[in-house]
Amino acid sequence: MGRWGSFGMQIDLTGKTALVTGSTVGIGHATASGLHAAGATVVVNGRGAGRVEEAVARLGGGKRLIGVAADIGTAEGCEALVAAVPDVDILINNAGFANPEPVMEIPDSEWERHFAVNVMSGVRLSRAYVPGMLERDWGRVIFVSSESALMIPPEMVHYGMSKLAQLGVARGYAESVAGSGVTVNSVLPGPTMTPALEVFIDQVVGEDAADKEEGGRLLVEKMRPTSLLRRVAEAGEVANLIVYLSSPQASATTGASMRVDAGVVRTVA
Repeated sequence: MGRWGSFGMQIDLTGKTALVTGSTVGIGHATASGLHAAGATVVVNGRGAGRVEEAVARLGGGKRLIGVAADIGTAEGCEALVAAVPDVDILINNAGFANPEPVMEIPDSEWERHFAVNVMSGVRLSRAYVPGMLERDWGRVIFVSSESALMIPPEMVHYGMSKLAQLGVARGYAESVAGSGVTVNSVLPGPTMTPALEVFIDQVVGEDAADKEEGGRLLVEKMRPTSLLRRVAEAGEVANLIVYLSSPQASATTGASMRVDAGVVRTVA
């Protein structure tokens, strides 16, 4: 089948190098695990060296795992990461954070911090790595956005703004590499069980839940009632889509915003 691979769905990323930002926990860590299982050499990234080392160890260590501590919410951190790993075949722009706060009380510094971490990290790293992908005529760039890009959460307007901006950046990069073997896409998860969401569940649900799973269901019922899944997704369920989009099998998918939001967004497209 040439450059497009076979019709089978056995994903093989042997020989590819993948960078997953913010991959010490949550969706990023599950994605790193999935890409590694598919044969890729995976660069695990986080801000703290200790957490990066722990994440690499949880993935089993070995030659196909590289840990790089760098704060990619800053230009200097992105430069340090690129200096440590000059070329990658797959870039997963996953690093991000959310800080619930009433919109009228959000200071300029928080608007700027959300944009710097959630948007500019992906802008800078894509700008650094896409030229090499074009030279090799193969590459995958994926921005991990959120359903909050389409349904701006009133408790986190600055977060929704940053996730919406990611969609525009991803589409723009996709158009810039038209006609090549490089694809650029966005993934929009819905509520997903991560350490950050667990904290949010405690804040919103509190003692009403007997355990984490029930807390997730109550959170969805209260704040995302349009969910068709009626539960919080697991990080691995989101990672499955990201790994697919990173594969040769996804060669005809580019410039797209792919939802893995449990049907939260009420639209047919």
